[in-house]
Amino acid sequence: GPATTLGCSIFAPGTATAMLSHATEELAYVTSGQGELRMDGATVPYGAGQALFIPAGVWHAVVNTGDEPVTMVFAFPHPTYPPTERRPSEP
Repeated sequence: GPATTLGCSIFAPGTATAMLSHATEELAYVTSGQGELRMDGATVPYGAGQALFIPAGVWHAVVNTGDEPVTMVFAFPHPTYPPTERRPSEP
């Protein structure tokens, strides 16, 4: 509906996002590849065919630990990509 955002992300092998925190929850479905979701205090491995749920306000990073691209379809209960903070990188 008009209050939902749906998108797709592709992560090359060996890449990782910055630590992010969204104002809303996120649901992602992994369509290809494998990696890990790093959250404060937890690391969750994932692979093709799995869904990931990230609660609002949780710091997280998506990491591709495999040899092929990771493709994910994501959704937010927000009419656009939700307000997002990026944690400054550590020296």
